[in-house]
Amino acid sequence: MTVNIINIGDELLIGQVVNTNASVMSRLLTGAGIEVNRIAVVGDNATDIRAALDSAIGSANAVLITGGLGPTKDDITKHLLCEYFGSELVESPVALANVKRIFESRGYELTPINRAQALVPRCCQVLNNDLGTAPAMLFERGGKVVISLPGVPFEMDWLMRNRVLPALKERFDIGTVTTKNILVQGIGESFLSDLIEPWETVLPPTVRLAYLPSAGMVKLRLTHRAADNKPSVDLGSLTQGLYQLAGQYIVGEDCESLAELVHSRFVASGLTLASAESCTGGTIASALTAQAGASAYFKGGIVAYSNEAKENLLGVERATLLAHGAVSEATVRQMAEGARRQLKSDYAVATTGIAGPDGGTPDKPVGTVWVAVATPQTTVAQLLQLGSNRRQQNIDRTVNHVMALLLRLMK
Repeated sequence: MTVNIINIGDELLIGQVVNTNASVMSRLLTGAGIEVNRIAVVGDNATDIRAALDSAIGSANAVLITGGLGPTKDDITKHLLCEYFGSELVESPVALANVKRIFESRGYELTPINRAQALVPRCCQVLNNDLGTAPAMLFERGGKVVISLPGVPFEMDWLMRNRVLPALKERFDIGTVTTKNILVQGIGESFLSDLIEPWETVLPPTVRLAYLPSAGMVKLRLTHRAADNKPSVDLGSLTQGLYQLAGQYIVGEDCESLAELVHSRFVASGLTLASAESCTGGTIASALTAQAGASAYFKGGIVAYSNEAKENLLGVERATLLAHGAVSEATVRQMAEGARRQLKSDYAVATTGIAGPDGGTPDKPVGTVWVAVATPQTTVAQLLQLGSNRRQQNIDRTVNHVMALLLRLMK
């Protein structure tokens, strides 16, 4: 089964709003075994929306649309769909009851403009939106399905999970799809591709391999679509050949990110973790606490940006800073050990470096970073020469590198 996505909104085209809806929808659809063929972004223009809809319907089983369902004059999607499917707007009792419920719960008066949210094309099926006043609307024609959703991200996410995916599964034979993620760190995408080519070329035809690179790591995703009356493929068994070729670079499996993998390892182990950050400015702590349940193992993080903070908060010796500087092996070791000591954790990670785009010297150019991990037995430090003056890229690569080092030391 295939789906095309249309995201509507001038704000998306001019870059005022990042189109997160497309990525969330694609991830949910792919996870459900539904293939996304195409994503289109169009402005609040009836001609462009109609052209995008014509094209999308012609090349997929279903089309999902977001945006343009609000109560203001620039929200034209509902009226366009009414015309497109040769229908008329009527007040939906289901949608009206939902609008009234939301306004009553918030203590607001229901105005005529908001009551109009309950107007829907007569020919559509209302998919009730428990989180907002604009319902999703499902249309069917010639075996094709079109579903229009509000563009508010949290409403769209809820509707996708609770209304849209169940509706698609009722109408189409989606089949069985299994996926497996392999997190690789320490080798670039092109070098990895060359290394594992003998394994990749003999993968079964029903298994697709995707390279998903990010700053300092590559995620390999295996996807198996089970064909009718064909035996399923064990993705776990397939990875044995991968480990034989690239095992030294594989950090873990079955997680979307290194932060998620660190989270799962520490939750399972019962061990605790702390962080001391200079050049990464709290990014490590943010990535870990973004995972629900991080309080089970993460003791806390110290952002010690200045030398004074490194001394006072982490116990880095002044003599060390004077002799070696803030960006040095000696300093990062003492930062990690200080965080472990101050926050009474089993493990601690630390970063210090020159993220850029300026601040480098001939001896320590931009992209020079030291990372360290303090364990119950030892402290390990590594020098990174990232070779880039792009600040955020250097920060992200540093975070992924130190998390990979931590995971390797936990094995």
